[in-house]
Amino acid sequence: MLHNEQIHRVMKLLNVPIDEFEYAKLGLTSDTISFRDLKEKLNIDYAKEALIQCNDIAERTGLSQLSLDDINAEINAVRNAKSSH
Repeated sequence: MLHNEQIHRVMKLLNVPIDEFEYAKLGLTSDTISFRDLKEKLNIDYAKEALIQCNDIAERTGLSQLSLDDINAEINAVRNAKSSH
C-alpha cells in the first residue's frame, strides 16, 4: 500500500438503463449515484429477495410451522450427535 502518496484513479461513467419499477424498488432518488452506494442498494435488494425465497421454502416444507421447542430440540439433537463422535 502506498503511504503519503495520492492515488489517482481514472473514473469511468457508466450509463445503465433501468425501468421505473426497479428504480423505485431500489429507492433511487437521483440520476447519479456512486458505485459504492449502488452496490449497497443492490446488496440490500438481493438480501431481501433471498429472505423471501427462504420464507417460501420454509412454508412449502413445513419448517415455518416449527415451534421454538421444536427448533431447540433440533439444535440439541445436532449438538448431541457432534459430541458423540
